[in-house]
Amino acid sequence: MAHAVKWMRRISVLPAAAAVVVMLSLPSAAAAEDVAAPAPLRADSALPYRLQRDLTYATRGEERLLLDAWLPTGSGPFPAVLVVHGGAWRSGGKGQLAGYARSLAREGIAAFAINYRLAPRHKFPAQIEDCRDAVRWIRKHAEDFQVDPVRLGALGYSAGGHLVTLLATTAAKDTGDEGKSPIDDAAPVVKRQELDLSLQCVCAGGAPCDFRELGSDSRTLAFWLGGSPAEVPELYQAASPAAFVTRKAPPMFFFHGEEDALVPLRSPQRMVEQLRSANVEAELHVVENAGHIATFFNTASVRKSVEFFARHLRPGTQQSE
Repeated sequence: MAHAVKWMRRISVLPAAAAVVVMLSLPSAAAAEDVAAPAPLRADSALPYRLQRDLTYATRGEERLLLDAWLPTGSGPFPAVLVVHGGAWRSGGKGQLAGYARSLAREGIAAFAINYRLAPRHKFPAQIEDCRDAVRWIRKHAEDFQVDPVRLGALGYSAGGHLVTLLATTAAKDTGDEGKSPIDDAAPVVKRQELDLSLQCVCAGGAPCDFRELGSDSRTLAFWLGGSPAEVPELYQAASPAAFVTRKAPPMFFFHGEEDALVPLRSPQRMVEQLRSANVEAELHVVENAGHIATFFNTASVRKSVEFFARHLRPGTQQSE
């Protein structure tokens, strides 16, 4: 109970702190690239890349959902990574993780950085539905972008880290019911989809992984989940990646600030414990003496993330079963 209370107090400052992250990371796409663009992993010079901005991957009414494609040049097919921004599910945009996307493209991994619908106008599960649509779009257009549709990962920070983790765990099927995700049982408002949503690996930074520990009367996340845990318990369950861990989950790499006062370190620690208990490869990189914002800008975390994707997605690596 003490841990739950501490988690509730910490997450209550999420919107304000996320706004700071957005302001720091979005003065321009170029500035974001400069902040998080470590030296290439290769011994030779980094691969060249090209950037295609503002591609429509889905339409909701009159609203176009856009992505930026960071594409290695040369002959593919290249592995790909879906890149999902943070901002407390209510702010931010596709340029926020431009540095991460650029670093991936320089290593021969295509990166697709998306916008998604934001709360409070669009409540859960709108955000995860948009991520799912982005996965479908990437696979549908794989040939157009010289991408290998069976080597697809996802990367996100903060709320984006939560979304890619939820995307991976709910798409990991542990039954023979094709197309059905555990989230469909937990939250009937999430429509069942039939296309392949699987991911081969996931990297999540500063990610909250379990909302079931919030106090039953907490309205901290009501702007996004539509009520308190007592009012809509099925949505707090459905939004929690930790609720859907199975042996079918893909390998996951988490990075987190040791002094994160926004999302407690214990959140990814417990998620890693669950994954390992299910015999899923899981790793946690702790950034010493760093908080939520400092970890976002940590160059070592960028490098380790790119190394993780290179290890799991490059040709010659073993694919997930």
